[in-house]
Amino acid sequence: MIFSREKSKTLSVIIMLIMALCFQFTVAQDLAILKYKGGGDWYSNPTALPNLIKFCNETIDTKMNEKPETVEVGSTDIFQFPLLHMTGHGNVFFSEDEAENLRNYLISGGFLHIDDNYGMKQYITKELKKVFPNQELKELPKNHEIFKTAFAFPKGLPKIHEHDGKRPQAFGLFHENRLVLVFTLESDLGDGWEDQEVHNDPEAIRLKALQMGANIVKYAFEN
Repeated sequence: MIFSREKSKTLSVIIMLIMALCFQFTVAQDLAILKYKGGGDWYSNPTALPNLIKFCNETIDTKMNEKPETVEVGSTDIFQFPLLHMTGHGNVFFSEDEAENLRNYLISGGFLHIDDNYGMKQYITKELKKVFPNQELKELPKNHEIFKTAFAFPKGLPKIHEHDGKRPQAFGLFHENRLVLVFTLESDLGDGWEDQEVHNDPEAIRLKALQMGANIVKYAFEN
């Protein structure tokens, strides 16, 4: 059994290295929805990403597939995408293998955007410690590049939905000084990306959400 476990772990490392090499040389620019365990509704906001992708294709010259794929945290399929999007309301759980897979993805060039659809913070904060045990989420300053890559947000993350009435915040995790993960809180960009009739947001609010989303996409693809 010891030999079997060691052999399995060695094989896993080899697979990850191969995927990392393939990832670094890929020219594809696409994003995918991240499916996770724990009971949270990872599938919420079904019209959000298609609308964001269409907006990006029209405004920042991306050529993404308007029907985003869904990939699981523990699958090597995540290495096919330079950007993953994660959202939900409820519980999030990563196994050790899933956390390792996500960490390998991020340190080999991938980027993860987590958008709190409300009530996600307590769960995702705990699970991210499995991914980067020695790191804490750090709030991004208003002058960070992600707030001005395509559209200028001099005040930082825009407020889209009220939630608890607190100010919107964008937190990041870094690997070797590269921003690899952004967690947006008290903003709910995804709701702003949805079809207008879903939340009846004014067009000006929806435009802010889409523009900030385009900034995240552009930053992820270029970094």
